[in-house]
Amino acid sequence: MACSIAKETVEQTIAFHGHSCPGLAIGIRVSELAMEKLGIHRSKSGLCVTETDMCAVDAIQFLTQCSFGKGNLIHRDWGKSAFTFYDRNAQKGFRALFTEGATHSDKASEQTRALMAKSLEGKASKEEEELVRERREQRILQIMGADLTTLFSWEDIDGPPVRPAR
Repeated sequence: MACSIAKETVEQTIAFHGHSCPGLAIGIRVSELAMEKLGIHRSKSGLCVTETDMCAVDAIQFLTQCSFGKGNLIHRDWGKSAFTFYDRNAQKGFRALFTEGATHSDKASEQTRALMAKSLEGKASKEEEELVRERREQRILQIMGADLTTLFSWEDIDGPPVRPAR
């Protein structure tokens, strides 16, 4: 099922982050999962432990109101696209892992990464820059249009993942 978050809210999330990108789309979708499973939506009892520092975290901050300043957004740099959400009031939570291969092939991903690296180095031709832009847009559409069960695997957790902020 395609993303159920209102288009206006998605646009506000993009404005908060500063641009649209596949990482932000992942954050939008995992936040949607947290809202569906736990009712976390601008909740004071929500908590997220993120195992990555990618763009997804901005979407999580904007959509769930979990933030570093409030102590309910915790970063554990394990280098994984994994996110644990917990509702302290309901005493329940889950850990979701983004399943990278679910929406694109490894070969296409390798090619895109190589093109993006070339682009970042300023060595890409105009045609290659356009191809990078097209692939990013395609990837965003794939992520936003996929079913949550295709994008993420998840499991419930038994106890609070971290102590509350002081």
